[in-house]
Amino acid sequence: MNTAQLILPLVLSFALDLIFGDPYNFPHPIRIIGKMISGFESFFRKKFPKKEKLSGFLLAISVLLISTAVPFFICSVCYRLNAWFGAAVEGILCYYLIAPRCLKCESMKVYNAVGNGDIEGARKAVSMIVGRDTATLDESGIIKAAVETVAENTSDGVTAPLIFMTLSGAPLGYFYKAANTMDSMIGYKNDKYKDFGFFAAKLDDVLNFIPSRLTALVMIAAAYILGFDGANAFRIWKRDRLNHSSPNSAQTESVCAGALGVRLGGDAYYFGKLVRKKSIGDDSRPVENEDIKRSNRLMYCTTVIMLLLSVLLRAFVWGAFL
Repeated sequence: MNTAQLILPLVLSFALDLIFGDPYNFPHPIRIIGKMISGFESFFRKKFPKKEKLSGFLLAISVLLISTAVPFFICSVCYRLNAWFGAAVEGILCYYLIAPRCLKCESMKVYNAVGNGDIEGARKAVSMIVGRDTATLDESGIIKAAVETVAENTSDGVTAPLIFMTLSGAPLGYFYKAANTMDSMIGYKNDKYKDFGFFAAKLDDVLNFIPSRLTALVMIAAAYILGFDGANAFRIWKRDRLNHSSPNSAQTESVCAGALGVRLGGDAYYFGKLVRKKSIGDDSRPVENEDIKRSNRLMYCTTVIMLLLSVLLRAFVWGAFL
């Protein structure tokens, strides 16, 4: 396999997302993984009704094995037929793993609704991209929720899968995405999932430990490039990067808060219950609707830098061993 074939899956996946975004009306592997998680949840809960941690562990192992084995088989067959064909197919598979355009489009729905004074529409739009309750959010709360989601998902939804794809292509990318999807579906710390989703939540924390921190550092560089407050981004990251119940979520949120000069985080309602959360960043100014656009610029610049680093790694490090 030559250098061009090594980097094609990465470049093609980003180019396809840039052009087409998330295919809502087309069979999507991640939605299939989501349905598989729901199906296995029902199966293992019935099979082991009094052993929730065991049930959740068996679900996670089953989902991870299938989610990794299928793309591995597809890529193996395609590469055996032709290296260029295999690289192209792997690029298409990787395209489903990253979602910068979808993240921008969904957050811009919030931006447009707020800009039009449609608070109910903005609440509905933000409810599609956050896990918190949105029915009582005011304009400031809506904007903060959208900015936080863009910042956090810059890692979870874009750069982290890109890092795993760089290391070992589509199979490892799907392994990561399956773990991340499980965490978003069953990784809650409520009565229903605190035991059942324990393994999925911990696995997601482990897998995101390095990517979230690497993404934060790249995002600080992006803040400087875009003319945001890079020095403050670094300062707030050092101070507030652990101001979250997750060891990873505040990494990029703190950079974004510092770069924009706003305060994120704070208490929020989940499933009708108030959850106390630390604040992230300084209250230098109120959040404003344009911060959603700024967070998207930060996300895209971070993505491009990470893509360039990934291409260089594959070309000069991977290429040296092949």
